[in-house]
Amino acid sequence: MENVLVERKFRQSLRKGNFVKQQQQAKIRVLYGQNDSFHKRLMKRSFDLLLALFTTVFVLSWLFPIIGILIKVDSKGPVFFKQLRHGRGNKVFNCYKFRTMVKNKEADTRQATQNDSRITRVGRFLRKSSLDELPQIINVLLGDMSIVGPRPHAVPMNLEFAKEIGGFMQRHRVKPGITGLAQCKGFRGEILNFQELYSRYRLDSFYVKKWCLLFDIRIVIHTAFSLMSKNEKAY
Repeated sequence: MENVLVERKFRQSLRKGNFVKQQQQAKIRVLYGQNDSFHKRLMKRSFDLLLALFTTVFVLSWLFPIIGILIKVDSKGPVFFKQLRHGRGNKVFNCYKFRTMVKNKEADTRQATQNDSRITRVGRFLRKSSLDELPQIINVLLGDMSIVGPRPHAVPMNLEFAKEIGGFMQRHRVKPGITGLAQCKGFRGEILNFQELYSRYRLDSFYVKKWCLLFDIRIVIHTAFSLMSKNEKAY
């Protein structure tokens, strides 16, 4: 059902009966290594800081002021929007984004929908291009997030999703990411039904079990390519 990155390597689906044969597990361990070691966490944090600092110096230093001015000219309100989300170990943190909506009381409980009247003109462009997520580089520098990991949801939505899928909060065994395996496979924006939610959950769970630096680099590259293509769910 989900054509994840590893499927291209091993020509296997994620179905348990096909994917976890002993010989395949051995190959996976060689490619991804052991999942939770100090060495792997150190490499991941170093990768996060290197990419975040590079982006801050060479991109955000000039792009942030431009986007900030456009947001202020387009609508009343702050440049940044912060929202409580679950981080590693289900600890709550403030997740930063560029504000893309007019001020409203449903920001934490209602997903953005197609032709949503709350979205501003500049906000629509920022959401389609995913530039609204750039302030989460700050979260990476603070250590709340990683470049790659399961995408965090607003706390009320996350708790509702957890009622639908057993073990859903296990996604938070690692830091949430600016992008993730589900996003590079096209799962962005509004969650319309249970199948979409479950597909994201399966991909996130797979990442949690198999993450490593090589996997992160591949996901970043695939995300970059996916952003260049038209995505009807980006609104």
